[in-house]
Amino acid sequence: IAALGDPKASSGSGASQWGLWRKDPGPRGVWLRQFADLEKAGGVAPAGWKFDRNDWWLEEHGLIMEAPEFPMPPGRYLVTGGREVTTVLTVTPPDAKGEQQWSLEDDAKLFDVTHLPCRSARYTPNGGGSPATAKETDFPVTPGAEMPAVQGCNKQDYAVLFVIGVEKA
Repeated sequence: IAALGDPKASSGSGASQWGLWRKDPGPRGVWLRQFADLEKAGGVAPAGWKFDRNDWWLEEHGLIMEAPEFPMPPGRYLVTGGREVTTVLTVTPPDAKGEQQWSLEDDAKLFDVTHLPCRSARYTPNGGGSPATAKETDFPVTPGAEMPAVQGCNKQDYAVLFVIGVEKA
């Protein structure tokens, strides 16, 4: 899960801005140094996903990743950060305005279920930016650090939560 929110919160709004990767995006990624090859392939990665030059993702090692599914599907997810806490995350269906709420059980905080070594950010061009303007020397990113800026792009950092179970509807 790509999540946004106060790391000290146990619940909140804005889950409509969260995304779900149904497959681990890391092994399916494309190295920054291979961006020209990705472009030559019409933006189709070797793993079959399509690169969107107007809305793209990087992970902490400098891999261009496929975007998660937005909005976050409502449901109950067993989540962990791979440290001490594993708990249930509930994501509500969208309300009339399309907003979704989220909550963690067991008094867990978003920080508790964030996998700190994994970093991810969403980049949107604001003046010619692309993976070609990213600096490979900015990678790997230190666990817990922000993802690097990319010239010509806006950046939004996301917390990464591991899903280890989904409640059947």
